[in-house]
Amino acid sequence: MPLHRIYHPLSAFSTSDKQKISERITALYTDVGLPAFYVVVLFTPVESESFFVSGKPTDKFVRVVVQHLARQIPSEEGKKQFSEKYENVLAPFVKEKGYDWEVHVEEVPPDMWRENGLIPPIKFPEIEKEWARQNKPIPY
Repeated sequence: MPLHRIYHPLSAFSTSDKQKISERITALYTDVGLPAFYVVVLFTPVESESFFVSGKPTDKFVRVVVQHLARQIPSEEGKKQFSEKYENVLAPFVKEKGYDWEVHVEEVPPDMWRENGLIPPIKFPEIEKEWARQNKPIPY
């Protein structure tokens, strides 16, 4: 699954902003055929007294950590394209609001990944398409 952890100042995002960001992030994956339920977005508000950059508290910084399990991006060009698309998702909510930000993507081997106790059908595209169609893991 792609897991997106977004650490942000308390007042950075409205409920509507979070919904829009989550939908746009999800579309990055469903547009290439992955099931929507693979995508998890966690918004973690952090008080400025607990959010430090350069050793100083801040309320103008957003930190995003993404873990890719379902797919790794094999080429440098693909990584660049994904990063550009991700930046475009965040821009209206982060850049255009004057926040500084950092994003990094970890590509984690899926060996120990399970969905509802099932091994995701990465090697079985037809089954994964059915998971996407039903938007849930199903035994196979």
